[in-house]
Amino acid sequence: MNQKENVHSLQMGQFLSRRSVSRRTVLRGSGVAVGLPWLSAMRPAMANAPESPPRRFVAMTLGLGLVADNLFPNRGGKDYEPSLYLSGLQDLRDEVTVVSGVSHPGVKGGHRAEASILTASPMGSSGSAKNTISLDQLMAKHLGEATRFPSLVLSTGGSSSPCYTENGSMIPPEDRPSRLFARLFVDDSDAQREQQAQRIRQGRSIMDLVGEDAKSLQHQLGAGDRDRLDAYFTSVRDLEKRMAETEKWAKLPKPSVDVRKPIDINDPSDLIGRQKTMCDVIRLALQTDSTRFISLHIPGAGGVIPIEGVDEGYHSLSHHGRDETKLAQLALVETALVNQWAAFARQLRSQQEGEATLLDHTSILLTSNLGNASNHDNRNMPVLLAGGPFRHGQHLAFDRSNNYPLPNLFVSLLQGVGMEVDRFATSNGTMRGLEMEG
Repeated sequence: MNQKENVHSLQMGQFLSRRSVSRRTVLRGSGVAVGLPWLSAMRPAMANAPESPPRRFVAMTLGLGLVADNLFPNRGGKDYEPSLYLSGLQDLRDEVTVVSGVSHPGVKGGHRAEASILTASPMGSSGSAKNTISLDQLMAKHLGEATRFPSLVLSTGGSSSPCYTENGSMIPPEDRPSRLFARLFVDDSDAQREQQAQRIRQGRSIMDLVGEDAKSLQHQLGAGDRDRLDAYFTSVRDLEKRMAETEKWAKLPKPSVDVRKPIDINDPSDLIGRQKTMCDVIRLALQTDSTRFISLHIPGAGGVIPIEGVDEGYHSLSHHGRDETKLAQLALVETALVNQWAAFARQLRSQQEGEATLLDHTSILLTSNLGNASNHDNRNMPVLLAGGPFRHGQHLAFDRSNNYPLPNLFVSLLQGVGMEVDRFATSNGTMRGLEMEG
């Protein structure tokens, strides 16, 4: 019996063993195979030179928020006075929008809402509700095939991320800049490339077999199940198309950069150092068009951040209870986090791309699930947005007692990368006051 027959026999055995369950369960079980790209080596890196500059998106998310009084200016509009955290960003003023008075409608749960940062999906009081697709992954689903990597999901530490697939599965992040650099820029051997291409081809044949098994059910199904089966076949065809693209990338050399592989920072408390090192690799990924959609999560470390004047753990400082000593130390940490986000924006601004800059073609979001980490409040989320196709240089000040829906910003960001959508999660339109250039 050859390899294909072995695979088919295994598939049919598993299929027949499920005949006692509902048809819908059988189709959903087969649907797990459709999710294989997230579990295998399907990592479609440098695209052919585009005819027009690509549109990109980077989300930087914080696990412990930012103190609102230190972030938000006292008044809205273009003539706002910079706050403590914005005072070091004045050279970027015309390229940054500050947003206050926003949150995800219905999202509660304090730290549990970390899962909702980019999905805007309420997770329930127990955190057991099923999540939905995150903003970055929705972009990658529709636009990610143009690059070797549809998206990059990253973290400065830990195994969790705010990035979720369409079926609500969390995507584990890469937290080592050295490994990320190798994935992006270190070529596999010829034998390894062929092995990867062979695995992809095998995966495509498995998809064919799963499709044949499901198709055999058609004459037994009612109208509703036939619709679901049609949706399943569409997923199979979409996956096969993506697998074909991945096979192409597996055979192509990775881009070459004149930069040494970064040295990982082993101190888990050095959040700022880890943030900077990862941002350096992210810039290279964007500059080489290896991907266009990236998330970097910065969770709340428990140790002392190595910053002069800070001698208490970051997580403890975030639960300041309005203690002035803790607030003063926390301000040092959060200022450094915001300044590093700004330094990344400056890096992109310094890179020319056609007649504009890399920042002009990249929207960079900084936000968190917590508006007040001290009391685990998910309202009044911190939001900074830089770059991309938007008109900046303003503070959009919404009602901090009756928050404006942050998912509206997500619709604007989706449209900013070229997607024709008008809804995301609990949005009711695009963000009021945020206009695109031209």
